[in-house]
Amino acid sequence: MKKLTLSTLIAISTLTLNLNATADDSVLAYPFSADSGKYWQYVSDRVMGGISDGQVTLEQDGDIYYARLTGNVSTANNGGFIQLRAGVSFANSEKDGKNLQGVRLNVRGNGETYYIHIRTDESWSPSDYYATTFKANSDWQMIDLPFNSFKRRWSKDSVLDPKKIRSFGIVAYGRDHVSDISVSTLEFYY
Repeated sequence: MKKLTLSTLIAISTLTLNLNATADDSVLAYPFSADSGKYWQYVSDRVMGGISDGQVTLEQDGDIYYARLTGNVSTANNGGFIQLRAGVSFANSEKDGKNLQGVRLNVRGNGETYYIHIRTDESWSPSDYYATTFKANSDWQMIDLPFNSFKRRWSKDSVLDPKKIRSFGIVAYGRDHVSDISVSTLEFYY
């Protein structure tokens, strides 16, 4: 198994994922590859005084590349998150009159519950995002998370408009725990 630490690469470069998307009739896919590090950023609650600690690595098992977010999440000092995040743009994603309906991930982990955080053009602060949860077990599992399952943190009545999405994060959040989650597939489906 090959392992590359991305923390230094991703801390200095945030690019939009739409540059490397592959598409078929039903999905926009963002495959992990040897170059994926330049599209992702590691962020923790240390940006606001928290003490959570972690890292992101790009790992390879055979022909499969995957991102792995590991670390210790601590709610001390008003903290409580570590995150793997990328800028995205779906402003021109409508196809044949259809909008994107959700995100599909192939994940494995340590049995903990994880979050997807999505920020949009309407997000007015770092804590204003849409979120949903999923559980990552020890075996690889493909999960679909429809956009209508995402709830906005500060405005529960808001509906997530995929054309307004500007960032996407895989997050260990909200409670003291050990994070270990791997993601090998990231697709947005119609």
